[in-house]
Amino acid sequence: MTGAPPGPPAGAGGAHGTGTAPPKFAVAARAALADTALRRGLRGAAAAVRERRSADPEPADWEDLREAGRAVKDATLLALDAHLEELERAVTEAGGRVHWAADAAEARRIVTGLVRAAGASEVVKSTSAVTREIGLNGALARAGVTVRETGFAELVARLGEDDPAGPASAAPYSDRARIRELFVRRLPGAAGGLSDDPAALAEAARLHLRERFLGARVAVTGANFLVAETGTVVLLESEGNGRMCLTLPDTLISVAGIEKVVPTWADLEVLLQLLPRSSSGAPMTPYVSSWTGVTPGDGPREFHLVLLDNGRTKALADEVGRAALRCIGCSACLNVCPVYERTGPAPYGPVRAGPIGAILTPQLRGVERAAEASLPFASTLCGACADVCPVKIDIPEVLVHLRGRVVESRRHRPVPTPELVLMRGLAWTMAEPRRYEAALRRGTRWARLMSRGGRIRRLPGLLGKWTEARDLPAPPPETFRAWWARRRG
Repeated sequence: MTGAPPGPPAGAGGAHGTGTAPPKFAVAARAALADTALRRGLRGAAAAVRERRSADPEPADWEDLREAGRAVKDATLLALDAHLEELERAVTEAGGRVHWAADAAEARRIVTGLVRAAGASEVVKSTSAVTREIGLNGALARAGVTVRETGFAELVARLGEDDPAGPASAAPYSDRARIRELFVRRLPGAAGGLSDDPAALAEAARLHLRERFLGARVAVTGANFLVAETGTVVLLESEGNGRMCLTLPDTLISVAGIEKVVPTWADLEVLLQLLPRSSSGAPMTPYVSSWTGVTPGDGPREFHLVLLDNGRTKALADEVGRAALRCIGCSACLNVCPVYERTGPAPYGPVRAGPIGAILTPQLRGVERAAEASLPFASTLCGACADVCPVKIDIPEVLVHLRGRVVESRRHRPVPTPELVLMRGLAWTMAEPRRYEAALRRGTRWARLMSRGGRIRRLPGLLGKWTEARDLPAPPPETFRAWWARRRG
């Protein structure tokens, strides 16, 4: 999808059925924070997008377009069942076939079965967030099917897996010299005299992929939008590799979340104006491909559309959280997020990265899981993401809402967390004035004993997490309540 930074390496992560629970955000982010090359690349990529957007002023009707985009997505979500049924009818009438997947496991089984039915041992695949979400690459690999990623960033990430020069998640943000070295070592056909000029690197990737396109019998794509009235799948991209997947293979499989549907082409017109400018600052997307069913003698002979729920219906039932399903995949929130700029995509898990991932992943996968529960807290709540979202998703509002859900999910645990024990103790103390005043007097004396030079530099136990990155001023010798009582005589 145009302008969207890549996620974790395709097929990576234990969330796809390997049985290994992913780590919490703070733990997963340590490797990225220690990788100075990755952080430099992330900072440069985000700054470049922001500069392009600021250099080209927004059109005069930009706010009207944003409001129209929000209205289109909200109205669609409120009648999602009807639009999906209309989409299925239109796709079927056009010669395609629709498959419904309740979860990631079912989607993997469907796609794997279709590839096997086609007799293919290799597939070409365009950039797709939803196939990364369901862990499709790993499932196909376990079935003996080789996946050929065709996006440049995904190709670099794939070549960077298990590479001693650095983690795969850092590869797409590497400088030209690092990518050139990676190509020379690991890209079949790349000559030692390969230049680090961007055009030369792109040509090397193009030559490598051309053979894969020409020999492919099955292709897998994602989708940016699904037009219900005609059964049309729409794909936006900046490289054109997705378009190659649409034309040469005999079987085309498109996987899309159910929230990608729009009722009409008139609705799509609004979103096609919003997405490229929000994504990269450009007035339009370099490649907009659309296809409807099958056409005898032109393009694939079989077309399959896999519609994925995987928690989306559950998110739709949340009046506050459902706003995340408005997302059109522009990545604007990533380019302004101070947290994402320092950690990159990998710590967010396989669904989505950045602020939108912090509100979408917990809803799709459940706030009861430790890694997902940590995501709503991976934010400064600065609000920059809400300011740039083209469909007006109030991400900070949803983050706070999900933080409340996380706390509520832990309330009735047999063994409460230390944080919950602390909060219950505070609630008991502050519920009665005398208890509160006694605790305040004792706490003030204790805090002043710990201070040095008017600052508290280290708190004990779990409280030490707070002082790892900041000092606390020592409290005054007299509390406000004591001062007020004395002042009043």
